[in-house]
Amino acid sequence: MKSQPLAYNKDNQEDKEPLFDTVDTVRDCLRAFGDMIPAIESNKPSMLEAARRGFSTATDLADYLVGKGLPFRDSHEIVGKSVAYGIEKQQDLSEMSLAQLQQFSDQITDDVFDVLTLEGSVAARDHIGGTAPSQVRAAASRALARLDTR
Repeated sequence: MKSQPLAYNKDNQEDKEPLFDTVDTVRDCLRAFGDMIPAIESNKPSMLEAARRGFSTATDLADYLVGKGLPFRDSHEIVGKSVAYGIEKQQDLSEMSLAQLQQFSDQITDDVFDVLTLEGSVAARDHIGGTAPSQVRAAASRALARLDTR
């Protein structure tokens, strides 16, 4: 900015315009969402069915295998083979039998089905910012407390 010719300093004012446009756009989006959110109705059975598809618990299987002592690189490979098999057979991980899962690793035992459920997957993330119900309640309480102090 130093030593610019006299007429150039006016160009430097134009760098703020995109910022102001962005603020206006965000404000407009928040107003639109504020009007939409109360009218949203969820189809819980459909949402649950969609969440059960797509190998959403693959990471949980990898974590499970790491918990059994396997290195992550090996767990990752096992999960990849399991998912490929599931795609071929049109089965999600939670729909496979114990025998089907054990063909990829003998470390897999019947307790694997505790982590291959959606509930088990959500509960496994029990840390700040995680999806475990206790963490969600705590985050909501913190957010409400912040709103009450304003």
